[in-house]
Formats: sequence, C-alpha cells, structure tokens
Amino acid sequence: MRRLVCLSLLLMACRKPAPKVVVPEVFRVKFETTQGNFVVEAQRAWAPHGVDRFHELVRMRYFDQSRFYRVLPGFIAQFGVHRDFKVQNLWNTFRIVDDPPKEKNLRGTVAFAQSGPSTRTTQIFINLADNAVLDEERFVPFAKIIEGLDVVDKFYSGYGDVRPQGKNIDPGRVEEEANEYLAPRFPKLDYVTRASFMP
Repeated sequence: MRRLVCLSLLLMACRKPAPKVVVPEVFRVKFETTQGNFVVEAQRAWAPHGVDRFHELVRMRYFDQSRFYRVLPGFIAQFGVHRDFKVQNLWNTFRIVDDPPKEKNLRGTVAFAQSGPSTRTTQIFINLADNAVLDEERFVPFAKIIEGLDVVDKFYSGYGDVRPQGKNIDPGRVEEEANEYLAPRFPKLDYVTRASFMP
C-alpha cells in the first residue's frame, strides 16, 4: 500500500503543469448564429479583465447554443447564458473585478452585463445604437463588431424586454434554468451555433 502511494505521488510530481494561457492583446472571434455570422474584435487595452474572461469563455465553447434572449432594437442584444443551467449557476459565482471605462458604448461595441460593482460574469451585450446612458452607468466595452453588424440587427425581438419591463421572459428563470426554460417556451429566439477564434 505504501509503495502504491509513493508511486502515485511520484507520478503526480512528474506530471507537467498545464501551460499558462497568454491572452493576445487583440484577437478576433467569429460567432456563427441562426441569422448568419458576425466577427468580434477584442482589445485588452480597452478592458483587460473583461477581455481575459471573454477569451476564457470562447476557449471553453461557453457561448455555443447561447440564446439572444433580450433583444431590444435601437438599444442592445444580450446573451451569454450557458446552455446547461448547472454550468451557468457555477459560473455566476466567478465574478471579475471592474475595469475602468476607456471606450464609449457606441453602436457595435460589446460589453459585459452587470448589476453593480464587480458583478460581471458571463453575460454580454451588443450595443445596437450609441448608448450614452450606459456610459453613465459604467458599462465597459471590451470589444467591437467589425463584420456582420447587419446580422445582429436581424435577431428576433418579438418577445420584448425581460420582466418586469416586459411580460414574457423571466430573467430569474433564464439564470436558473438556461435553455431548458428558453428553448421550448421561446422557440423564435436566435442563438449562437458556434463561437471560435479566428487565425
């Protein structure tokens, strides 16, 4: 038994540590969706904590099958809830610290959703217009769409805003049940089929 324990410890000591991921200063991600493709360019100089989290989520295919569940024409298109509610619930606990705002919430920029200081996790939104009010509320853009903004403009918006502003989609159930709640009840929602890094 002692020999087995020693052998196990030796094998663990010989195991190579996982290579550290170096996030590029600028990188691009292609989002394939039910309406077509769009390309996001992320820039660490804009918001390093936000960009590092975005890179991490793309690496693990977090956004695949994520619904655009809050689409408000002339305002935003929001997504970033994992397809599996268990994974989503876990990641809701992994908050990132705030980045100081450096860019404006202009049409085509991308920022993390938040509910106060240091509450960003996985949900992001695309600005569908110039949203100065979001600058005042300290939403921090970390990327911009460089191709396919017309695709985003086509996302289904017929379900309106989430409750209580709207009457259909319950944001609490979105967080707690993810696609088990969204997919059968709101079948017209557009979604990401695949998000991947571009060369």
